[in-house]
Order: sequence, then C-alpha cells, then structure tokens
Amino acid sequence: MPRSKVAVSLDERALERVDRLVREGVFPSRSRAIEAAVEEKLERLERARLARECAKLDPAEERALAEEGMSEELAAWPAY
Repeated sequence: MPRSKVAVSLDERALERVDRLVREGVFPSRSRAIEAAVEEKLERLERARLARECAKLDPAEERALAEEGMSEELAAWPAY
C-alpha cells in the first residue's frame, strides 16, 4: 500500500516515550511506532462506534426479527 508523509508535532514526553520504544526494539523507527499508535486508535474508535450502535438496538425486537419465519423452517427440518 502506498504511504504518504505527514508532519506530526509531539510534546517532549511523548517523543521520549516513542524513542524509548525504538531503542528497546519494540518498533524499528519513530515512524512505525506512530503509525501503529494511529492504527490502534482508529480501530478502537471504530469498535466504540459499533458498540454505541449496538446499544441502540432493542433485544426483544431483534430476537423477534431473527425468529420471524423460523416456525415454517423448523417444520421442514428432519427430526434428530
């Protein structure tokens, strides 16, 4: 996948923490460390959005929708 360069400003404490991770070999470079952090944050935001949307659902209504038409299908299934 093609990459684009961006300029990022970090406070000294954050940069020291990133540099420490690079020195310890957790990441090969500052760029990779920051890229990983951004990806992780984006994934968390997407999961949080999904959780918020799921919280809006009515479990009883969802169950009724899932079971709608099941009685006809169950009659067609062979007995075990």
